[in-house]
Amino acid sequence: MNVKSRHHLRADAIDDIETAVSENLGVDVEADSYEKVEFDDSDWEVVLVDGEPLVLYVDDEPFLTVQGLNAFPPTEHIVTVDAGAVSFVSDGADVMRPGITEADDDISEGDLVAINEESHGKFLAVGRAKASGDDMVGDSGKVVESIHHVGDDLFEFTV
Repeated sequence: MNVKSRHHLRADAIDDIETAVSENLGVDVEADSYEKVEFDDSDWEVVLVDGEPLVLYVDDEPFLTVQGLNAFPPTEHIVTVDAGAVSFVSDGADVMRPGITEADDDISEGDLVAINEESHGKFLAVGRAKASGDDMVGDSGKVVESIHHVGDDLFEFTV
């Protein structure tokens, strides 16, 4: 991914990011610098937080990247998968009901969610819920569409 431009965000844009992340994930992100990065060869919209790619925009909605989720572990909108699902989720697969061990009740269909693994509590992916949290654990069906995951271009991006 080639950086096309990089510019500091205004105070109101920073407030929007901090508010959205706090409301959606229950975590406060505070930093000295926020820079929006545009790429020549990618549609990702990314914000560097103190120089690290910790925020991405999904349909104009700010959310933490996988690195951001691990740096600022959320307390809400979490879907936890078992060890058998880790390799699939890490490769960008959508999350299926049988792989889910737990999902927050506060998740509504269409919400962005943080996907973590139960063994070590590490976050593996960001996805969009295709079901409510209380309907995610079960025997069959896709319930989270993968958007960003460990090992993808955004995860591998460094400044």
